[in-house]
Amino acid sequence: MNAVKVQYTVKESYVETNKQNISKVMAALKELNKPDIKYIAFLLDDGKTFVHFAMRANEEAANILANLEAFQQFQQQLKASQPEIPPQVENLNLVASGWDIF
Repeated sequence: MNAVKVQYTVKESYVETNKQNISKVMAALKELNKPDIKYIAFLLDDGKTFVHFAMRANEEAANILANLEAFQQFQQQLKASQPEIPPQVENLNLVASGWDIF
């Protein structure tokens, strides 16, 4: 399993568009119905900083997410929006979980 956290801050004028793009990614993932991909996004209290967590059971699952059209469009549009703080990616190492992830 691999997991990543991505955090970035968008311009206030881009918040709603970013939310819509994230929703498209989530809808595409739900349609795929792949239990080996867990993906979630949050908006912090400042109203413009987003935090995403992705957990993938294996490399194949990571590739599915990376190659998902909605995810690629989300990334392209986010980059084009010129975020106030660009995405910062952190790899996460699981210590323990209170539930079965996969």
